[in-house]
Amino acid sequence: MKKVIVTGGLGFIGSNLIKLLLKKNYFVINIDKISYSSNIYNTREFKKNKNYKFIKLDINNKKIFNILKKIKPSGIFNLAAETHVDRSIDTPINFMKSNIMGTFNLLESFRKFYQIYSKTKLIHISTDEVYGDVLSGRSSENYKYKPSSPYAASKASSDHLVSSYVKTFKIPAVITNCSNNYGPCQHPEKLIPKLIYNILNNRELPIYGSGRNSREWIYVMDHCQGLLKVFLNGKIGEFYNIGSNKNLNNLQITSCLLNIARKHIKVGAKVKIKFVKDRPGHDLRYALNSNKIKADLRWSSKTKILEGLNKTFLWYYNNQRYFDNFKKKDITKRLGDN
Repeated sequence: MKKVIVTGGLGFIGSNLIKLLLKKNYFVINIDKISYSSNIYNTREFKKNKNYKFIKLDINNKKIFNILKKIKPSGIFNLAAETHVDRSIDTPINFMKSNIMGTFNLLESFRKFYQIYSKTKLIHISTDEVYGDVLSGRSSENYKYKPSSPYAASKASSDHLVSSYVKTFKIPAVITNCSNNYGPCQHPEKLIPKLIYNILNNRELPIYGSGRNSREWIYVMDHCQGLLKVFLNGKIGEFYNIGSNKNLNNLQITSCLLNIARKHIKVGAKVKIKFVKDRPGHDLRYALNSNKIKADLRWSSKTKILEGLNKTFLWYYNNQRYFDNFKKKDITKRLGDN
């Protein structure tokens, strides 16, 4: 049985990826430092699985090398990162520590590990936000990096670090850039779970600016399937965009969720859109060209947006205890960020 490590596995994408990997009969080691965005609830379905192990550790810790040497994983999926744009504006230093220095320490550990165990591969998971505003067309893997927020800049920096280690130290690594994920287990500081929480709790729906900011949306399990494809068949040193080719702006997402909610619950009178002051440097549009992964690895997203949103709404509706795992202020005081 192949062993793989998922860093940041208590988070949104990481926990969904672990679920997929366990189904595919991998032994999965979850390394997570347990930060505000980590949630034990996300792993409740498989925490007693004999093929799952959790290690509490920051990827900035030098012990990472010893863990690699002991476990000898055939792959590492690096999802350990700070991801909330608003938080990166409030406290950029946390993003520099986690996303840049954390990746650097992981790379150094992996570089030494690869010298003694060559049957391994690193998949570094990044974001479409590194490309910045894409006002027309779609950004391919050759598109210029032009990050707008401290978050996006920290992820761009980590991508460059990984790429440089491939070229200089010949480590086996691949970089992926994905569009906006949605689905079960996402922190309610993000747009879609924030809207669902407010709908379920008869609260106003805060929307930045005019609500015209457009994002490409992908259901999280589709993304995870793409990551597994990259792990199995991706070419070392390459970048792969993973997207759905489906863009909706914030008003459209809100309208879809309200329509879905009305099919399942009685929506309260206070559930109305409230436009709020836009955040600094808010990009208008992200859009990926994912032709490369479709052609080279025969992957494409499967979940239609309305199907995915319906699944997502029902998951939060049926798992309202999930919200109890967060500080109330992290749900009610922060705007939904996309």
